[in-house]
Formats: sequence, C-alpha cells, structure tokens
Amino acid sequence: MSELDYLKDISEIKNLMNKSSRFISLSGWAGILAGVYALIGAAVAYYLVANSGRAYLILDGYVFRLILLDLALIAILSVGTAILITTRSAKNDGVKIWDKTTRTLLMSFLVPLITGGIYILIILQQQKYGQTGALMLIFYGLALINASKYTFSNIKYLGYAEIILGLICACYPGYGFWLWVLGFGIFHIVYGAFMLLTEKK
Repeated sequence: MSELDYLKDISEIKNLMNKSSRFISLSGWAGILAGVYALIGAAVAYYLVANSGRAYLILDGYVFRLILLDLALIAILSVGTAILITTRSAKNDGVKIWDKTTRTLLMSFLVPLITGGIYILIILQQQKYGQTGALMLIFYGLALINASKYTFSNIKYLGYAEIILGLICACYPGYGFWLWVLGFGIFHIVYGAFMLLTEKK
C-alpha cells in the first residue's frame, strides 16, 4: 500500500467517525426561512398590539393569546421546515437521519429551550413581562450552543450572538420587541445566508 492510499484510508475513516458522532448540518435555507417566519410573525404581533387599544398586554387578554398562537406558529413552521429540508438533504446524501446522535442532539437542544419556556411562563403568571424577550434570546442561544457539539454547522456562533443580544435586551427591556426581531429574524437570515455560501464552496 502506497503512502497516498494510506492517507486516503485514514481520511475516509476520519469522515466515517465524524458522521457517526455528529448530526448532519442544517441547510442555510432552514435558517433563512426561520428568520423570514420570525419577521412575518413579528409584523403580525406588532399589528395586533398597535390595534388593541392599549400599548401593553395583559396575561388573560385576547390579544395576548393571539400573540402566543403567533409565537407557536413561528416555532412550528421553523422546526417543520428544518426537519423537511434536513430530511431531504440526508436522503439525497444517503445518510441515516434518525439515530442515537440525532436523539442526543434533540435532547441537548430541547432541555435548555423547554426549561426556558417554562420559566418564562412562570414569570408571566407573576405578571413580570419586562424580561420576556431577553429570556427567549438567552435560553435559545444556550440551546444552540448546547446542541452545537452534535452538528457540523457553526451554529454555536449564532448561539453566542443570541445570548449577547439577550443580555443587551435585559439592560434595555423597552427595546425588547426590536431586539427579538433582530435576534430571531435578521440574525437567522444572516446565519442562513452565510451557511449557503459555505455550502457552495
């Protein structure tokens, strides 16, 4: 066996080990579309509040429930789109999508996210509304960083950006809505566009 063949075999073994321990990377289109969904959802929420007759929300109000539905739809569309695109990409590449690594990835992502969601609901019940946007950004960023060990993508950098933005939002809660739009909308689109450029190289 020549030295060139030996190096090639080592490279193939390394690639197989990476594939067995890491989930395939999310497509840039998933990030872009998640950002677009967030921007549309934010526009709907802004319209609802602006036409509600008051400049604030109450927990048991009709508008508040509509905004919760709006947030749920954004999450469902974003996750559904990511699953659809990733599944199609995995099928084209002949990669198995549902295995131990995938389950570990999901657990790593969902534990901080669900914990944050429950905590936000608890403080809303206590009528503490000011830090909601900051907490959403921070826990989402933590979820991304926690899950980044199991994906090829540079998603941890998006996580860091979300956390930093969340901390800024905590300092300036009056700008919470616009910082949420920046984090969940613009940042996702920028990250997705970067991933698309990386995929083409």
